[in-house]
Amino acid sequence: QVQLVESGGGLVQAGDSLRLSCAASTRAFSTYTMAWFRQAPGKDREFVAGIKYIGGSKYARSVLGRFTISRDNAKNTMYLQMNSLKPEDTAVYSCAGTDRHLITGVLGSAENYNVWGQGTQVTVSS
Repeated sequence: QVQLVESGGGLVQAGDSLRLSCAASTRAFSTYTMAWFRQAPGKDREFVAGIKYIGGSKYARSVLGRFTISRDNAKNTMYLQMNSLKPEDTAVYSCAGTDRHLITGVLGSAENYNVWGQGTQVTVSS
């Protein structure tokens, strides 16, 4: 059973930066398609960014140019560097993974992922 564990969330001010990490328990991590989703109170879960096992990525329009997704296969870890944070970025951020090799066009669909982390809270004050 693959497990994903997020870390790095916290309380920051608008304009600050945070880096989230997602550690995977599988040695097959390098073959996994990975993604970040977030859910704000009272809102539906939304896609933030995804990265293919070969490294291609996709971003939600709301974070394009501010967030960067990356992975370190040697450490079985995925990252989300978040810069220029805004109050509307406040949410619980969860990482997700699948051993399916998804194409870029479907990276943003939550139903394509079968492994999820427990989430980490990010709060951005104005």
